[in-house]
Amino acid sequence: MKSTKRFQLRRTLAVASLSLLGLCVSGISHAQSWPSKPIRIVVGFAPGGTTDAMARLVAQGLSESLGQSVVIDNKPGASGNIAAAEVARATPDGYTLFISPTSVETVNPHLIKSNLLPSRDLTPVSGIGKSQMYLVTKPQSTAKDVRELVAQAKSGKMAYASAGAGTPPHLACELFKQATGTNILHVPYKGAAPALQDVLAGQADMVCDPGIAFPHIRTGKVKLLAIVSEKRSPFFPDVPTVAEQGFKGANLDIWFGMWTPNNTPADVGARLSREVAKALASPTLKARYADLGGENVALDTAEFKALLANEGKVLSTLIRDQKITVE
Repeated sequence: MKSTKRFQLRRTLAVASLSLLGLCVSGISHAQSWPSKPIRIVVGFAPGGTTDAMARLVAQGLSESLGQSVVIDNKPGASGNIAAAEVARATPDGYTLFISPTSVETVNPHLIKSNLLPSRDLTPVSGIGKSQMYLVTKPQSTAKDVRELVAQAKSGKMAYASAGAGTPPHLACELFKQATGTNILHVPYKGAAPALQDVLAGQADMVCDPGIAFPHIRTGKVKLLAIVSEKRSPFFPDVPTVAEQGFKGANLDIWFGMWTPNNTPADVGARLSREVAKALASPTLKARYADLGGENVALDTAEFKALLANEGKVLSTLIRDQKITVE
């Protein structure tokens, strides 16, 4: 009887050891073989925009370092949710990735009705860069700084243009209103370009611009009063932030990042994060980002998760307190 039990125990241990060995070998072989075919990056916005341009630059860097084609698949709609949902349903093998502004996770769930919850349905990999917000006023404005602008807003009617309800430029200006105690009217447009156009024409008093106003700022067609960020802009280092002018809390950068489907092998995610950082370190990519008004700031997985958590907390509170809705 005892010998039979000992035999059964040995057999059980042997089977368990073989199973564990199989898992280890499988993991090693996956790490060594990936990628063995082209990689697809799904982008939730149309070609030509900042998100698409950044994604293409990162894709080029990844293709060069990984030795495989990395293709962009644009799936615009629902502020990135359509693309996010497609990636969430994809096979978690490291060959389908998602690049988007962080708002898909930190803003969309609070404004758009959907069964998708990116914080639950996708896995963050890394941050791929950011752009800042610029407080720009119409050329006819007499305000020389934020204090004068706030005084004018409190003594009369004023309106700001945005790229649309729930967009980062909208939320940045709402943070500005909250920080300054002003009640500036929101006028949403279908994109940052038409919003800026009406500021240029003097139809709107101001806009929180994501960087497309650079040429007009440099030629004096609009006035740049402040950076709506914690730090000054590397492109306009002499222009103070809103906080430096006496109003804390008005800062919102547009961060961009990469996600994978849940259950993608951890070693693949770790390698992706390293390869993204390598691509972002390229001087050529840095220069191309600068053309977009962006900065090639890499965040590893832990840093990116922390950013998402903090930004989600700040913006969900703002959306609730300011009663922001999307029709």
